Amino acid sequence: MNDKNPLKKEIEKYLKVPFYMAVLLVVMNGVVYGVDTTSGVVVTVFILAYFGVVMYLYFRKRPNIMSDLVAFSFAHGSVQSKLIKELAIPYTLVDSNGRVLWSNKAFYDIVKSDKQHMRKHIQHIFTDITLELLQMEPEDQNQRVVHIFQNDKNYRVEIRRVDVQSVLSTNLAEDAHEDDILFAIYLYDETQLVEALDEKEKIKLVAGHIYIDNYEEAMESTEEVRRALLVALIDRKITKYMQTAKAIITKLEKDKYLFVCQQQHLEQLQQGKFSLLDEVRSINIGNETPVTLSIAVGIDPDDDNYTTAYEYSHMAMDMALGRGGDQAVIKKGDKIIYYGGKTQSAEKNTRVKARVKAHALKEMLITKDRVIIMGHKKPDIDCLGSALGIYRLACMMDKKAHIVINEVTSSIRPAMNNFIGSNVYPEDMFFNSEQALEAVDGNTVVIVVDVNRPHLTECEELLAHTRNIVVIDHHRQSGEVIDHATLSYIEPYASSACEMVAEILQYSMDKPKLRPAEADAMYAGILVDTDNFVTKTGVRTFEAASFLRKSGADMTRVRKAYRTDIDSYKQLAKGVEDAELFLDNFAISDVPTEGVDSPTVLAAKVANDLLDIDNVRASFVLSKIDNVVYISARSIDDVNVQVIMEQFGGGGHGTVAGAQIENASIEDVKQQIRDLVRKMRDDGDF
Repeated sequence: MNDKNPLKKEIEKYLKVPFYMAVLLVVMNGVVYGVDTTSGVVVTVFILAYFGVVMYLYFRKRPNIMSDLVAFSFAHGSVQSKLIKELAIPYTLVDSNGRVLWSNKAFYDIVKSDKQHMRKHIQHIFTDITLELLQMEPEDQNQRVVHIFQNDKNYRVEIRRVDVQSVLSTNLAEDAHEDDILFAIYLYDETQLVEALDEKEKIKLVAGHIYIDNYEEAMESTEEVRRALLVALIDRKITKYMQTAKAIITKLEKDKYLFVCQQQHLEQLQQGKFSLLDEVRSINIGNETPVTLSIAVGIDPDDDNYTTAYEYSHMAMDMALGRGGDQAVIKKGDKIIYYGGKTQSAEKNTRVKARVKAHALKEMLITKDRVIIMGHKKPDIDCLGSALGIYRLACMMDKKAHIVINEVTSSIRPAMNNFIGSNVYPEDMFFNSEQALEAVDGNTVVIVVDVNRPHLTECEELLAHTRNIVVIDHHRQSGEVIDHATLSYIEPYASSACEMVAEILQYSMDKPKLRPAEADAMYAGILVDTDNFVTKTGVRTFEAASFLRKSGADMTRVRKAYRTDIDSYKQLAKGVEDAELFLDNFAISDVPTEGVDSPTVLAAKVANDLLDIDNVRASFVLSKIDNVVYISARSIDDVNVQVIMEQFGGGGHGTVAGAQIENASIEDVKQQIRDLVRKMRDDGDF
């Protein structure tokens, strides 16, 4: 038995108590001698007899007592050892290097091995239990819990740090030193629990909506006698498709449906990439306009709260419609998944929405004293032109207005020269971010144009300083949106933000009056975003251009202001010359940054020019500025480059999109684009 055993010390102390008592007897004997000698002699005889008995018990019986104590200790240890060995929970001890020192029978059983084959690293047995898990931090409190999957079983693994001093087992003496640290590892089989939770997750109900995006347009493009048949075909397609998912579906309005299904059947629809979108779009009974759907599904990942799931489905539908429709959106908590979105947004001839939004904006401006307008970082002419249009609206309503611009890029410098230093416009017409933050107060409205993602705005902090926010944009929405916007007007079908603002001006004022410089900037914004009225150009685009022309825009003046110098034109031609084709239909290139005033603008021009090459369905042109790779993506019609750019954290339109990638090389990004396009083509996304 170990001499340091506290139990042994206690026994030794109690065995020595009689000796301490003998000292008192000797003192008492001396006192008795002082009283009576004869009595003292008698007491002495009895004390000697007492000493004899004590000595006998201590020297003759002590070994027996210690022997019995050791026997009890070993018997007790054997019982503990047997209990641990026969414990139903798999249990093992490893050293600080991860080497297995000892395991019980249950552990040997689950790994289908024996003691002779177990003297190896724990990671060789369970690949997910690494040395990093054994390196515990103070906040772990010498204990860590992880979940692993191995040999078709799920385990909850508890790892506890143990001092060797507390482990009294001769089996470990030859394998460990006293100053070593051991780790006790317990494995709890939770396979059935995981399966039960998975089953519970599968049968969880999800709520969804189906909207017909262009019901009125499709009906108008169909002969009157065929309209009932078209509606019946759409209803049949939708009902039959949802029956395959064992869903309950009901028609709320002529173009709106509500359905409920189990989550396991939703996975079936996801695997088919919501083929209902293609099935309904393929209906053709003489309707000139193909019918497109928007599908939205909401899932509450944390609880079985169906009210939350229903609210999520509404948010997902807003996202689908904001992205132009013809797609499915699943919102599961903060996670958003997109499907479809292959077709381009169809232009809506009705101007009801534009009139309603214009009236709401006017009512909002009436109640405020100051207007601050901002667009996106590195503003282009569409951003500046739309900001100038809102600026003029605020001025016509006698409101103090400012435009936030931190950097004057080459794409807006020709227009800016008409305002900076002009006697017609105030000096505080343009603010930087610091000035805007100082000026904003509770009676200020912030109007965001040509962007709907907060981190891309010119001054994101400005959004947190006011609750009066208006968003006007023509880009498709992504998962990141500007929160708490009082008024949001996002129309992906519009060619440009300038087109939208031109309509707002016409519906806000009886006789809106733009100054020639402002009309020129707005006209240039439409011109650039439509690539000279080639891309995303509809009837309303030309009507907006007509309004700007009447307001004083001069096409010759605009063309002269935005001509390219000879060096930039050569760089553009070099970008086209260096382009390469991959997969026969996709062009990719890059442009230099040295000596180029605005590489991103140059990349956009190269991407547009590459589409003029026969058989090119989409183009991707890259530029690198300050360790950030910028991608300009363009397509004709059948390739949705917005979906591609979203994979890189970007966005845009189906035919015009872009993205920014930090800490990457141009060649690496090119290869990523090639791999992604190849995968999407093979998956049938094009």
